[in-house]
Amino acid sequence: MSTARPNRLKVVLDTNVYFSALTHRLGAPFRIWQKAITGRYTLLTSPAIMRELARVLRDRAGWQDSEVLAQLKLLTRVAKIVSPTITLQAVPDDETDNRIVECAVAGKADLIVSGDHHLKHLKVFQGIAIVRPADFSRTLGE
Repeated sequence: MSTARPNRLKVVLDTNVYFSALTHRLGAPFRIWQKAITGRYTLLTSPAIMRELARVLRDRAGWQDSEVLAQLKLLTRVAKIVSPTITLQAVPDDETDNRIVECAVAGKADLIVSGDHHLKHLKVFQGIAIVRPADFSRTLGE
C-alpha cells in the first residue's frame, strides 16, 4: 500500500477506467493506470470497487481467476485502500456508481475519473470533481 504525500492529487478511478486500462493497452485509461503505478498521484480504491472490478474482468473480459487475482494484488500495492463507513445515494440510476462516490468522499479525494454518463452528469459531488479520462490524462501532462 502506498503512502500519500500531502501535495499529490487523490483520485478514485471508476471501474470502467480500470476495465479499459486493463483490456485495451492504448488510450487515456491505460496511461492513467500507468501513472498510478509510478506514483504520479495517490490512487484510492475500496473493497467494493475491487469486488466490482473482479466481477467485470471475469464476466465481460473472460479473465481467469488467477489473472484477476494478480491484477487485484497489484492494485492493493499501488492504491490506498479506503473502507467507507457511509452509504450514499448520489447516483440513483446506478448503484455501483455510489460505491465510487463513497470511496471518494471517505478518502477525501480531489477527483473521480469516469467515463460513465451517470457520474459525468453529476460533474461535482461534495467538492469532488468528476472528470473524463482524457481530461485527467491532460492534467497529468499527457
